[in-house]
Amino acid sequence: MAEEQKDPWLNYLALTTIVLAVCATMATFKGGGFSTRSVLSQTQASDQWAFFQSKSIKGYLYEMQKDQLEMQVKSQGAKMSPALAADYQQKINGYAAKIAKYESEKNKIQSDAKRLESRRDDAQRHGQAFGVAVIFLQIAILLSSIAALLKKKYVWVLGVLIGGYGILQFANGFFLFM
Repeated sequence: MAEEQKDPWLNYLALTTIVLAVCATMATFKGGGFSTRSVLSQTQASDQWAFFQSKSIKGYLYEMQKDQLEMQVKSQGAKMSPALAADYQQKINGYAAKIAKYESEKNKIQSDAKRLESRRDDAQRHGQAFGVAVIFLQIAILLSSIAALLKKKYVWVLGVLIGGYGILQFANGFFLFM
Protein backbone atom coordinates (compact mmCIF):
# COMPACT_ATOMS: atom_id res chain seq x y z
CA MET A 1 0.00 0.00 0.00
CA ALA A 2 1.34 3.31 -1.05
CA GLU A 3 0.92 6.12 1.41
CA GLU A 4 -0.52 9.35 0.11
CA GLN A 5 2.05 12.14 0.04
CA LYS A 6 1.10 14.92 2.47
CA ASP A 7 1.60 18.51 1.35
CA PRO A 8 4.06 20.27 3.69
CA TRP A 9 1.87 23.38 3.92
CA LEU A 10 -0.77 21.30 5.72
CA ASN A 11 1.55 21.14 8.75
CA TYR A 12 1.69 24.94 8.77
CA LEU A 13 -2.08 25.04 8.37
CA ALA A 14 -2.48 22.90 11.48
CA LEU A 15 -0.01 25.00 13.44
CA THR A 16 -1.56 28.32 12.45
CA THR A 17 -5.03 27.01 13.24
CA ILE A 18 -3.89 26.10 16.73
CA VAL A 19 -2.30 29.55 17.22
CA LEU A 20 -5.48 31.25 15.97
CA ALA A 21 -7.64 29.13 18.26
CA VAL A 22 -5.49 29.93 21.30
CA CYS A 23 -5.60 33.65 20.50
CA ALA A 24 -9.37 33.50 19.98
CA THR A 25 -9.82 31.76 23.33
CA MET A 26 -7.64 34.29 25.12
CA ALA A 27 -9.37 37.21 23.38
CA THR A 28 -12.75 35.83 24.46
CA PHE A 29 -11.51 35.48 28.04
CA LYS A 30 -9.97 38.95 28.17
CA GLY A 31 -12.96 40.54 26.43
CA GLY A 32 -15.26 38.97 29.02
CA GLY A 33 -13.09 40.31 31.82
CA PHE A 34 -13.19 43.83 30.41
CA SER A 35 -16.94 43.52 29.87
CA THR A 36 -17.39 42.60 33.53
CA ARG A 37 -15.16 45.49 34.58
CA SER A 38 -17.21 47.85 32.41
CA VAL A 39 -20.52 46.74 33.93
CA LEU A 40 -19.13 46.85 37.47
CA SER A 41 -17.67 50.33 36.96
CA GLN A 42 -20.96 51.57 35.49
CA THR A 43 -22.86 50.21 38.47
CA GLN A 44 -20.45 51.83 40.90
CA ALA A 45 -20.63 55.14 39.00
CA SER A 46 -24.44 55.00 39.10
CA ASP A 47 -24.28 54.41 42.84
CA GLN A 48 -22.01 57.43 43.22
CA TRP A 49 -24.37 59.61 41.17
CA ALA A 50 -27.30 58.47 43.33
CA PHE A 51 -25.25 59.36 46.42
CA PHE A 52 -24.44 62.73 44.82
CA GLN A 53 -28.15 63.33 44.24
CA SER A 54 -28.90 62.42 47.85
CA LYS A 55 -26.33 64.94 49.09
CA SER A 56 -27.79 67.54 46.71
CA ILE A 57 -31.27 67.04 48.12
CA LYS A 58 -30.05 67.23 51.71
CA GLY A 59 -28.05 70.37 50.94
CA TYR A 60 -31.07 71.93 49.25
CA LEU A 61 -33.23 71.23 52.32
CA TYR A 62 -30.69 73.00 54.52
CA GLU A 63 -30.57 75.90 52.08
CA MET A 64 -34.34 76.24 52.29
CA GLN A 65 -34.21 76.17 56.10
CA LYS A 66 -31.43 78.74 56.14
CA ASP A 67 -33.29 81.01 53.71
CA GLN A 68 -36.47 80.69 55.76
CA LEU A 69 -34.69 81.63 59.00
CA GLU A 70 -32.97 84.56 57.29
CA MET A 71 -36.36 85.81 56.05
CA GLN A 72 -37.81 85.50 59.56
CA VAL A 73 -34.92 87.51 60.99
CA LYS A 74 -35.40 90.19 58.32
CA SER A 75 -39.16 90.34 58.78
CA GLN A 76 -39.02 90.63 62.56
CA GLY A 77 -35.92 92.84 62.58
CA ALA A 78 -35.99 95.20 65.57
CA LYS A 79 -38.87 93.36 67.27
CA MET A 80 -36.58 90.43 68.02
CA SER A 81 -34.63 90.25 71.27
CA PRO A 82 -30.84 90.12 70.97
CA ALA A 83 -30.80 86.64 72.54
CA LEU A 84 -33.36 85.34 70.04
CA ALA A 85 -31.50 87.01 67.16
CA ALA A 86 -28.28 85.32 68.35
CA ASP A 87 -30.07 81.95 68.44
CA TYR A 88 -31.37 82.51 64.92
CA GLN A 89 -27.90 83.50 63.72
CA GLN A 90 -26.38 80.42 65.36
CA LYS A 91 -28.93 78.21 63.57
CA ILE A 92 -28.30 80.02 60.28
CA ASN A 93 -24.54 79.54 60.70
CA GLY A 94 -25.07 75.86 61.51
CA TYR A 95 -27.13 75.40 58.34
CA ALA A 96 -24.49 77.25 56.32
CA ALA A 97 -21.81 74.90 57.67
CA LYS A 98 -23.90 71.86 56.75
CA ILE A 99 -24.50 73.27 53.26
CA ALA A 100 -20.75 73.78 52.82
CA LYS A 101 -20.11 70.25 54.10
CA TYR A 102 -22.56 68.76 51.61
CA GLU A 103 -21.02 70.78 48.75
CA SER A 104 -17.58 69.48 49.69
CA GLU A 105 -18.88 65.90 49.88
CA LYS A 106 -20.63 66.32 46.52
CA ASN A 107 -17.36 67.41 44.90
CA LYS A 108 -15.60 64.27 46.19
CA ILE A 109 -18.49 62.04 45.11
CA GLN A 110 -18.58 63.67 41.67
CA SER A 111 -14.85 63.11 41.28
CA ASP A 112 -15.24 59.43 42.23
CA ALA A 113 -18.17 58.97 39.82
CA LYS A 114 -16.23 60.51 36.94
CA ARG A 115 -13.21 58.32 37.73
CA LEU A 116 -15.45 55.24 37.63
CA GLU A 117 -17.00 56.38 34.35
CA SER A 118 -13.50 56.80 32.94
CA ARG A 119 -12.63 53.27 34.05
CA ARG A 120 -15.85 52.03 32.41
CA ASP A 121 -15.00 53.78 29.14
CA ASP A 122 -11.47 52.37 29.16
CA ALA A 123 -12.79 48.84 29.78
CA GLN A 124 -15.27 49.25 26.93
CA ARG A 125 -12.48 50.28 24.53
CA HIS A 126 -10.40 47.24 25.53
CA GLY A 127 -13.41 44.92 25.36
CA GLN A 128 -14.39 46.19 21.93
CA ALA A 129 -10.92 45.51 20.54
CA PHE A 130 -10.98 41.98 21.96
CA GLY A 131 -14.45 41.46 20.49
CA VAL A 132 -13.26 42.48 17.03
CA ALA A 133 -10.26 40.18 17.48
CA VAL A 134 -12.52 37.23 18.27
CA ILE A 135 -14.60 37.85 15.14
CA PHE A 136 -11.61 37.90 12.81
CA LEU A 137 -9.87 35.00 14.55
CA GLN A 138 -13.01 32.87 14.28
CA ILE A 139 -13.31 33.68 10.57
CA ALA A 140 -9.65 32.75 10.12
CA ILE A 141 -10.16 29.44 11.94
CA LEU A 142 -13.16 28.72 9.74
CA LEU A 143 -11.16 29.43 6.58
CA SER A 144 -8.30 27.26 7.81
CA SER A 145 -10.73 24.42 8.42
CA ILE A 146 -12.21 24.81 4.96
CA ALA A 147 -8.69 24.90 3.47
CA ALA A 148 -7.83 21.65 5.27
CA LEU A 149 -10.98 19.94 4.02
CA LEU A 150 -10.63 21.13 0.44
CA LYS A 151 -6.83 21.11 0.46
CA LYS A 152 -6.82 24.59 -1.07
CA LYS A 153 -3.77 26.58 -0.10
CA TYR A 154 -5.17 29.96 -1.22
CA VAL A 155 -8.09 29.58 1.23
CA TRP A 156 -5.59 28.97 4.03
CA VAL A 157 -3.51 32.02 2.97
CA LEU A 158 -6.66 34.14 3.06
CA GLY A 159 -7.38 32.74 6.53
CA VAL A 160 -3.85 33.57 7.68
CA LEU A 161 -4.23 37.15 6.46
CA ILE A 162 -7.54 37.57 8.25
CA GLY A 163 -6.07 35.84 11.30
CA GLY A 164 -3.15 38.27 11.21
CA TYR A 165 -5.60 41.14 11.44
CA GLY A 166 -7.34 39.32 14.29
CA ILE A 167 -4.02 38.96 16.12
CA LEU A 168 -3.35 42.66 15.52
CA GLN A 169 -6.72 43.46 17.13
CA PHE A 170 -5.90 41.04 19.94
CA ALA A 171 -2.71 42.99 20.67
CA ASN A 172 -4.72 46.21 20.36
CA GLY A 173 -7.00 44.89 23.09
CA PHE A 174 -4.09 45.07 25.49
CA PHE A 175 -2.35 48.25 24.33
CA LEU A 176 -5.04 50.26 22.47
CA PHE A 177 -2.67 51.49 19.77
CA MET A 178 -5.34 51.59 17.04
